[in-house]
Amino acid sequence: MQNLRVAVDVGGTFTDICIMDEASGLIRIEKTATTRDPIEGIMGGVSKAGIDLSKVALFSHGTTVATNALITRRLPRTAVVTTQGFRDVIEIRRANKEDLWDTYKDVVKPYVPRRDRLTVPERIDAAGKVIEPLDVDAAREVARILKRRGVAAIAVCFMNAYLNGANERAMRDILLKEMPDIPVSISSQVLPEIFEHERFSTTVANAVVSPVVVSYTTRLGDRLADEGYTRDLLLLHTGGGVMTPASVKDFAARLAGSGIAAGAIASRYIAGLCGFPNSIGLDMGGTSTDVSLAYEGQSRITKDWYIEFGYPIRFASIEVLTIGAGGGSLAWTDPAGSLRNGPQSAGAHPGPACYGNGNTQPTNTDANVTMGRLGTSLAGGKVTLDPELAHQAVEDGVAKPFGLGLHEAADAILKVANANMSDAVRLISISRGYDPRDFALVAFGGAGALHGVDVARELAIPVVIVPPNPGVTSALGCLLVDMQHDFSQSCMVGADEADSADIEAQFAVLEKEALARLTHEGVAAQDIVLQRSIDMMYRGQWRSLAVSAPRPIGPISDLVQSFHAEHKREYNFRRDDSPVSFFRLNLKAIGVVPKAEFAVHKATGAIPEPVDRRRVWFDGNGLDTPVYQRDDLPCGFSFQGPAIIEQVDATTVMPPGASAEVDKYLNIIIRVKE
Repeated sequence: MQNLRVAVDVGGTFTDICIMDEASGLIRIEKTATTRDPIEGIMGGVSKAGIDLSKVALFSHGTTVATNALITRRLPRTAVVTTQGFRDVIEIRRANKEDLWDTYKDVVKPYVPRRDRLTVPERIDAAGKVIEPLDVDAAREVARILKRRGVAAIAVCFMNAYLNGANERAMRDILLKEMPDIPVSISSQVLPEIFEHERFSTTVANAVVSPVVVSYTTRLGDRLADEGYTRDLLLLHTGGGVMTPASVKDFAARLAGSGIAAGAIASRYIAGLCGFPNSIGLDMGGTSTDVSLAYEGQSRITKDWYIEFGYPIRFASIEVLTIGAGGGSLAWTDPAGSLRNGPQSAGAHPGPACYGNGNTQPTNTDANVTMGRLGTSLAGGKVTLDPELAHQAVEDGVAKPFGLGLHEAADAILKVANANMSDAVRLISISRGYDPRDFALVAFGGAGALHGVDVARELAIPVVIVPPNPGVTSALGCLLVDMQHDFSQSCMVGADEADSADIEAQFAVLEKEALARLTHEGVAAQDIVLQRSIDMMYRGQWRSLAVSAPRPIGPISDLVQSFHAEHKREYNFRRDDSPVSFFRLNLKAIGVVPKAEFAVHKATGAIPEPVDRRRVWFDGNGLDTPVYQRDDLPCGFSFQGPAIIEQVDATTVMPPGASAEVDKYLNIIIRVKE
């Protein structure tokens, strides 16, 4: 009987495995060291957890393989075939820089060097009309050249192909006839949208990671099948859904950034269970913190993202803001004499000073140990912390240079770290037109629950939610997603000229493609959900806003009014008398995956006793603080701060004035006193 659901999230240090029993809804976790070949770590963790893969109904995986390949540039040789005269589009880019004022910092080179970017005569005009058919002889010669060079993947990017992909398809057929086993990405399929650099860049990124990702998913799928797994391997992508290996060959770059999306999905789901449709996810690990936002139960989606500056990947992605603030982030002094925190990190080895591996610079973990917020061990006793080494690092690195006492210095380190995280939350909330006071903060990751209440207080967020297993919440997110694909089509027309029937016809074409894709992946018709939106803008602008579109399309005036309202919410102004333009039609195709229900617990009335008491520093005062074991806290238990809650994968800090209750899903709901 297949009654288990398994999710795996591969991180830089640990591979997290989350196992849910469909019948009971109970969850258990396993952590194992990440290996050089991630598949070995995954299979080792599966074995360590005692999972019988023949009893697994769903195996979902968030992977960093595509992200790491782009960051490290360990990429197979890839070629670009483009329109004659446009060989350098991906190198010219937008001619901008990440740091405008740094004269000496250059943008990194393109993923494909110039010698492997070849051109062919062809041309399509701005209306989509073929004014020069593909030169077949030149195309065949390019195919022969690339075959001799032994390229592993090819990106075909022709001008104005987003309107008419006929020439690109013809070029792909010629390439595949010469090299039938080589993945060929064409821009009219990968991203049929205006703006040639973004379209070219996304297609190139898709091509360069395709051999890497296809090899990885094939090998992992084979290993799982050899051990008894009989279903499709599901792979989490940046848009917040999963895809099967059948779609990876054509859309491999959707897996870039796969891992960080899982945490955003899990935090949104957990907040919804607790009755909070508006939530902010704070995923703080050892090196970085990922911040995400969900409004009215929906995650914010963006198309403005990249792995390396200058080379955008325009697939729809859950918006996640990442900053260098984690347990291992270093406290340091800048040339002006100010205390800073991160993004430099002590990493997993040597790690914080209290690990005893030779690092002497203070980190956030050392500050938390000094303040008594962390005890003397982590990960269930697998990591021992030395308080004396933490005290020495804080004393030498911050206390003496700034003339502070030991605990004042540790408090200063944590305040700077909390300020950095609060600024990140402001960027994703206040700067987007959302008031943090209307949200709940979901604190997870290995260190999120240590800092969650302090960050909430700084932003006047009234509620903090700590999930039952904060350290593996991202892995849990892989169990909470549906199959999902995003389709788009340029539709550049003024609202005063737009025709509802014409837009409906264009959506029908997208829906036909979406249904074919999901049917190919084995999704039943009754499990398919299609969601429409239209990107709109005031005439003369180039940035657009997505507005939900009904099915069928109603009066154009209703869409325009929806756009005015959305513009008011996002930017705090609207111009009802300004003409509005349509820019792009979007379709989100969802294949609903049945989800097991979380176990529901009943209040017992039991009052657990603290397992320890220790002196913990809050606001300059050392307070005698009870320490609870998380597994001892029953449903319905209420308590007041100060308190420390310890568990295998995280520590939760409740300062004075905060109150908490354990809900029926065993989440800790903390009410923050302003």
